[in-house]
Amino acid sequence: MHIVVCTKHTPDSEAKMSVDEAGNVSWGESPLIINPWDEYAVEEALLLREKYGGTVTVISMGPEEALEALKHAIAMGCDEAIRIWEESCADSDTLATSYVLARAIEKMGDVDLVLFGKSAIDAETWQTGPAVARRLGYPSLMYTIKIAELDPDGRTITVERLLEEGRQVVSAPLPAVVGTTKGINEPRYTSFIGIRKAARMEYPLWTLADIGAEADKVGAAGSAVRWPQIFMPPVREGEAEIIEGETVAETARILVEKLLAEKVI
Repeated sequence: MHIVVCTKHTPDSEAKMSVDEAGNVSWGESPLIINPWDEYAVEEALLLREKYGGTVTVISMGPEEALEALKHAIAMGCDEAIRIWEESCADSDTLATSYVLARAIEKMGDVDLVLFGKSAIDAETWQTGPAVARRLGYPSLMYTIKIAELDPDGRTITVERLLEEGRQVVSAPLPAVVGTTKGINEPRYTSFIGIRKAARMEYPLWTLADIGAEADKVGAAGSAVRWPQIFMPPVREGEAEIIEGETVAETARILVEKLLAEKVI
């Protein structure tokens, strides 16, 4: 089996965020780490490899800082790691990010299963996994709390999804995209040998040309979200008038007359 885990680098969960007057977000001097939710996806991939054999490849779209997530996954036990990046990928939203990840997975060609953490702790959109599944045409099995059965030969997978109403058992053909949740497993600690392997390992860098991606579908150009509008909403102008009267009844009468004049009531 070939299992791909999609990861993201995020600030430490205890980092303090600040926003300046220009709307720029800063995490201070907090180190970047693997997205904590992705550790469950990595652990599940390793458990499946131990049971069924195969290879676990971890991928991430991001600048050099994304190597921290990849190194952590390799230190946990993943076999290969690939980073996808060009400067034009900057400011990608989930729509553009899912496009790049899907094209990278398509380039691999022999993928049986794609795993995601439930979300990223910085954006918390919960959208990238389902979007990748949609682009690839794979079944989308999000909120998975348990992989109940996997049949590599029969090319089927059965999972339990954790929903508000309870658990839902769903079966689907492979390849599929699975989004893990907390509780599916207990992520292992990185070992000293694993850390040494991660430090020595070479991390291939795939460009947009390598994966056959179009430049106008990544970064701000390929994003549905326009970042300046998020952080800098349009200025709303208005004025307030304080209504005063000799008595409460008079104040109320003046207020009602104004509301009637403005056709509010």
